[in-house]
Amino acid sequence: MSENNSTRSYGQGAQGEAAAPTATKANFLTRLRYNFDNSIAKGGAFVGYMFAAMIVLSIIVVLIKYVLYAAPFLYTGDPLPAPNFETFWGSFATLLGHGGEATWADRIVGVLYWAITVAIAGSVTGFIVGAIQRAFATLRKGKSPVVDNGHTLILGWSNRVFPILKELAVANANVRKPLVVIFSTNTRDFMEDEIASRAEGLGNLKVVTRTGDPTNPGDLKRTNISNAKSVIILDSDDSGDATVVSTVLAVKAVNANPTLPIIAEVDDVYTAEALQTATNGQVISVRSHDVIARVTAQASRQPGLAAVTLDLLDFDGDEIYFQNVPALAGKTYADALLAFNEASVIGLVDEKGNTQINPAQKTKLTAGSKIIAIAEDDDKVVYTGTRDDLGKLKPLNTKAITRKAEHLLVIGWSSMGRSVLTELAQFLPKGSSIHIVAQNKFVAPAELADLKFGNIKVSFASVNGDIDELIAAASAKKYNEVIILGYRNAISQSEADAQTMLTMLQMNQLFMADGNGVEPTRLVAEILDSRKQELARVAVADDLVVSDNLAALMIAQISENPALAPVFEDLFDADGAAINTKPVDHYVALGKEVSFGELVALGRGHNESVIGYRIAKHVPGDASTGVRLNPNKNSTFKPAAGDSLIVIGDVE
Repeated sequence: MSENNSTRSYGQGAQGEAAAPTATKANFLTRLRYNFDNSIAKGGAFVGYMFAAMIVLSIIVVLIKYVLYAAPFLYTGDPLPAPNFETFWGSFATLLGHGGEATWADRIVGVLYWAITVAIAGSVTGFIVGAIQRAFATLRKGKSPVVDNGHTLILGWSNRVFPILKELAVANANVRKPLVVIFSTNTRDFMEDEIASRAEGLGNLKVVTRTGDPTNPGDLKRTNISNAKSVIILDSDDSGDATVVSTVLAVKAVNANPTLPIIAEVDDVYTAEALQTATNGQVISVRSHDVIARVTAQASRQPGLAAVTLDLLDFDGDEIYFQNVPALAGKTYADALLAFNEASVIGLVDEKGNTQINPAQKTKLTAGSKIIAIAEDDDKVVYTGTRDDLGKLKPLNTKAITRKAEHLLVIGWSSMGRSVLTELAQFLPKGSSIHIVAQNKFVAPAELADLKFGNIKVSFASVNGDIDELIAAASAKKYNEVIILGYRNAISQSEADAQTMLTMLQMNQLFMADGNGVEPTRLVAEILDSRKQELARVAVADDLVVSDNLAALMIAQISENPALAPVFEDLFDADGAAINTKPVDHYVALGKEVSFGELVALGRGHNESVIGYRIAKHVPGDASTGVRLNPNKNSTFKPAAGDSLIVIGDVE
């Protein structure tokens, strides 16, 4: 046995442990501190220690006094008498504020007065401090009622509350005192800390937090709900729509305002329809899952569509407005398209309140009709007269654009993947194909085996995650587009986004290595957490879809203007009108300067509402940078190869 092993004990662990340390004797200071720590917990001992400390301090004060008075440059009076007991007692009595009398009887009574005064004052002070602390604690619980009017009321809590607050701050930047009230089961401290760290820069938007149960009518009475501007109900858990439905019923129980807009975030399409029908349209349902899927499908269809969609959904840049224009009564929709220099008309609301996006060009407007237009602000929707001078312009080619079959590679998978491809497949030309690659540790192969999306050919590969397998899958065919989806159902958001960004880097390295052909493969990626957006931009994608923002943007828009709900519904589904980008040379000759008003007039020949254009030379690796939405009708540009018009019309 070695010398090292002889010092080890094998009585406590299978691998052996070092021998117990030798006990050492505690020194005086260690023992003194140990006794002090043990005794300080006792109230009487603490008072005794404090009394002893006062005696010591009184002695120190006397000594300091004699030292200072002995210095001629500090004291020039009569010399102090020699210190005695009376000197030290006087110092001690001064600290007490009592007991400085001439006789010992008076001194004892003075000390008793001091003890009684301290006891009574301490009790009263403790009671007052305790009452104040309880009052503040009650206030911090967020149980007090809301007395403000005209507020936006958010019921529930989720990550979408932060982008909603940011959008409402932008929307109400010119409002004098905008107010949002958040009412959820979370503590007030938690909500305010989260808002401070994740929704900074809210400008003059005031956010009030209250704690309570949104499904309890008694609690909801504290929110002054009948005087709110609108109500937003967030889907704050994974238990389906039960909580949202209960919250809607609670709102109906305490709300006395029949016109109060209620925007509810739900999962199930049948629940959404039931809520809207049962409340005669007062409840406007927003299905976050559908919104994310539809916008991702839009971004995947054509370059630049994601940028246009986000511009319409957020409050920065251009927005959608409704305007009654009596001067257009008797005119056609084709006339209205060119009647606003600083706004792009996309539809109408008839006298019965029916919304029509890109109606027939010959549709007649009445005095009660409203135009739906994209503009920088509502004061930009100004009637500037019809343009008869552009009425005879005809596009170069009036035939429908023939699209070739497209081949898509999807990397990553989740429940969102099925929804995205279901939406996207409706836009894909005949003969298109989709190949799905997913890691088997995140997605079971059986989940991919029976996928069908209309007549689109679907194949899949289940891989281990090795880079060579991924490269082999991406190199097997010349794909028009690569869509990277997060593994949202298998791992955390952070892990899913990290996996997505790593895949983006790998794909870009692959594309650069093989030259990527004459027409580069588009890369569209889904990011789950908006806080990772800037990191994802570093990894480079043509279009980014930031999932947790999309539903929040739509909810915020509809809460400010409920009339937008049918507009978004029509724009984002596969039926009816849709946003498209089309080659500009289908409308006008390349290389010749043209005004935007002329392009709008040419779009009428295809029964389309032209809302902007995209310049190809401005999009090196970022499909959003070349988009120009709603330019002035008199502005001009020179079309070049690769440029496209952004239009609202039928899908071709």
